[in-house]
Amino acid sequence: MAQAKKKTDLSAALTGMVLGAVTIFLLMTAIVMMTNAHYRGEKAESGAAKH
Repeated sequence: MAQAKKKTDLSAALTGMVLGAVTIFLLMTAIVMMTNAHYRGEKAESGAAKH
């Protein structure tokens, strides 16, 4: 009986770890994309102002 519970707990822990890692990866990707989009606009404005 104890073996089944331990296996279930390990499965839940691994599932949580994987889902947490995927969530963090997606959040970081979104932040990087938004930051790049923001500075891409600034770069275009400063490039046009210099010429």
